[in-house]
Amino acid sequence: MAIRFGIMTLSDRSARGEREDASGPALADLVRAQGWLVANQAILPDDESAIRAALISWADSGQFDIILTTGGTGFAQRDVTPEATRAVIQREAPGLAEAMRSDSLKKTAHAMLSRSVAGIRGRTLIINLPGSPKGAVENLQTVLPVLPHAVQLLSDDPTSEASH
Repeated sequence: MAIRFGIMTLSDRSARGEREDASGPALADLVRAQGWLVANQAILPDDESAIRAALISWADSGQFDIILTTGGTGFAQRDVTPEATRAVIQREAPGLAEAMRSDSLKKTAHAMLSRSVAGIRGRTLIINLPGSPKGAVENLQTVLPVLPHAVQLLSDDPTSEASH
């Protein structure tokens, strides 16, 4: 199954060109290593309304099965990714965020500070990942095994329940 991904890096410094985006490319490499497609990548500032608009545009375009965001999930004042995501999703997918935090907690106590959200808008799954390349990749690796089935379910694939 060729899953189509959008990868959105959310960082004021990267958006201004002051810091190279390392997380977006690291996620793209992992996605491509699965044989999946990175349909688009973007870097946006930590601005809630801009993030909301981009998530809506991408999710409603029909071009993406999964949108990964990286960055803006911590406690800093400008970390607004979870709020922007909650504002645009129609249904939460708490098991994904819970699994990522649980797995991360085995590696670092800082996992307790993650406010990542996952949810569904239309037929698109949106997953918030940490801003560090290591954290983003590790969190995506945690949920990778269920993503093909999630996309099958979201696309109303009649064979999606056959594997149970």
